[in-house]
Amino acid sequence: MEQYKQEFIEFMVDSQVLKFGDFTLKSGRKSPFFMNAGGYVTGTQLRKLGEYYAKAIHDNFGLDFDVLFGPAYKGIPLSVATAMAISELYGKEVKYCSNRKEAKDHGGDAGILLGATLKDGDRVMMIEDVTTSGKSIEETFPILKAQGNVQVQGLIVSLNRMEKGKDSDKSALEEIQEKYGIKTAAIVTMADVTEHLYNKECQGKIVIDDTIKAAIDAYYAQYGAKSAE
Repeated sequence: MEQYKQEFIEFMVDSQVLKFGDFTLKSGRKSPFFMNAGGYVTGTQLRKLGEYYAKAIHDNFGLDFDVLFGPAYKGIPLSVATAMAISELYGKEVKYCSNRKEAKDHGGDAGILLGATLKDGDRVMMIEDVTTSGKSIEETFPILKAQGNVQVQGLIVSLNRMEKGKDSDKSALEEIQEKYGIKTAAIVTMADVTEHLYNKECQGKIVIDDTIKAAIDAYYAQYGAKSAE
């Protein structure tokens, strides 16, 4: 596993973004882990987060694109931080763009978009925190396509939960890849997380002990994607 992936896993734990215990998800599933990207709140955290995303985008997609699109709301700071990191790490300028939940009807920046204006020929990379159902992509993909003849080149998320969707045994990322014909990738998968943290100290304590590991295994026995990445 690449060094930056190992660092990112510990970074999620240290930032209290990735937690282990007993959680009820929006889907109603009882999960032994929970991730909330809203926990990244400081300047230092956002700078580091942008760097991890930038490295993952570089490794999985390259940098031959024009715009980073982050669906509102959590995608907004992700797209901004990552665009800055790509500039700093690779000297490549990309624009950021996001959608508004409600279109603005006044001023010079009226419309549904925040940030860069999309135009014909733009190559767009989508960025999100985590995707469990693909709902946000379902909402925002048509918005992107309505702006002009843009090419959506891929979707990057921070964590692939590797669990099946509501309607199939495939993971949400795989469903998105098939439905929209775009490549999907994550900085890390839950398999990476488990491998790196199981019975190993992180921030001075064991985060995934035998009990948590057993709960994770049981969760995936029930909800694991059959062809997870």
